Amino acid sequence: MRVRRSTGERGQAAPFAAAAAALAVVFTMAVGRLAGDLVDAARARTAADASALAAVHGGRAAADALAARHDASVVGWSRAGRDVVVTVRVGHAMATARATGGDLVSNGR
Repeated sequence: MRVRRSTGERGQAAPFAAAAAALAVVFTMAVGRLAGDLVDAARARTAADASALAAVHGGRAAADALAARHDASVVGWSRAGRDVVVTVRVGHAMATARATGGDLVSNGR
């Protein structure tokens, strides 16, 4: 007795495997991008905090210098009395921090 094999399903695993591999690559790239964005956001928060604290006593120049040390750039800075607010950008992430203290001088050193 001969067993007859159907040839209609031969080779069906290859396209499925290719599609699964493509989905795995896309998923890996998305996770990598998300991880990079999360790292940038954390670095931006750190840079904003440090820059705001530095700006309390050193003004805008100190905020710029400390942001640069964190590979960030200051995109916003303001002083109102003893409060300093600094906004920085790292990659695509932005963060804002406020610090209070220092002199009551509002000269924007």
